[in-house]
Amino acid sequence: MNRWSRAVHVVVASVALAWVPAAAGEAHADPAPYVPTQGVESMYFQPGPAAVTERIGFGCCDTTGAKFDVWYPTDLGQGRHPIVVWGNGTKAVPSQYAYLLRHLASWGFVVVATENQSTGSGVDMRKSLDFLLAQADDPASVFFGKLDTTAVGAMGHSQGASGVLNALRDSGGAIKTAVPMEIPAQHFCSTSETCADTRSLTTGSVFLVNGSSDALVSPSHQLVPWQVEGLQSNQAYYEATPANLPKAWGTLNGPDHNDVQGQPDCASASDPCTNGVYGYLGYPTAWLMAQLRGDAAARDAFRTGSGEFFALSPNWRHQVGTG
Repeated sequence: MNRWSRAVHVVVASVALAWVPAAAGEAHADPAPYVPTQGVESMYFQPGPAAVTERIGFGCCDTTGAKFDVWYPTDLGQGRHPIVVWGNGTKAVPSQYAYLLRHLASWGFVVVATENQSTGSGVDMRKSLDFLLAQADDPASVFFGKLDTTAVGAMGHSQGASGVLNALRDSGGAIKTAVPMEIPAQHFCSTSETCADTRSLTTGSVFLVNGSSDALVSPSHQLVPWQVEGLQSNQAYYEATPANLPKAWGTLNGPDHNDVQGQPDCASASDPCTNGVYGYLGYPTAWLMAQLRGDAAARDAFRTGSGEFFALSPNWRHQVGTG
């Protein structure tokens, strides 16, 4: 990083990227109702059909000694379930994203998350996957024979958004898709290990999501072309993703950096949060259904030129993709 970038990192990372709990008793305005697009977004905006089991501290441990939390359909049934690996934002833990992770599990995904509060390298996200894959082979585990180990996705927030791209890059093809939410501009990388660079991806697919109010940490655009300045915007990360990989990007109208922590509104989320998790439910779930479960309707929603995701919407802007 240059001198300006380092200065911004020191000031902003401690304010915007760190976990800042909402003040006790703080009043939050009721959010405007989120009305999803009729169709695929509306379908996956709703909770799925499965009851969900949440187990905090289910297993141990990643390289730092942090435990693994899991969310999964209570009735795992006879089939095999796709896996989602979660990456926390800086100084955050998985339970702060419980609403979103329960939502994914209600649609049949088994979600695993390290309690590590520094996930940018992606190393310990891959450790959480290794743990769950071992569970799939353990006759004593609830997950024995219940996981589709060929259908693995990674989703993460803030520093964890960088982590999911690094985990995708370094997984040797084990992770098939990544959904980075509110990915920080490269100005805010503390080390080369926690920076993400979509130019380095060779396999998989990517769906970038950011909120329009998160203009400092995860801006939609940048003034200087990314080829000169680096990846300082979601547009830059999207454009730098190799053209041969399926990719999409969209900006939610309204949300700030921590809306994804909504439970579902901002009352229990870290600041800054504008509305809550609502907009992060429908299309991100649909993307995972398309990429990991082969859902035809979900795939059609991201079809370039005709997909529902690209239609004019009061909830989204900047939608682009090569599905």
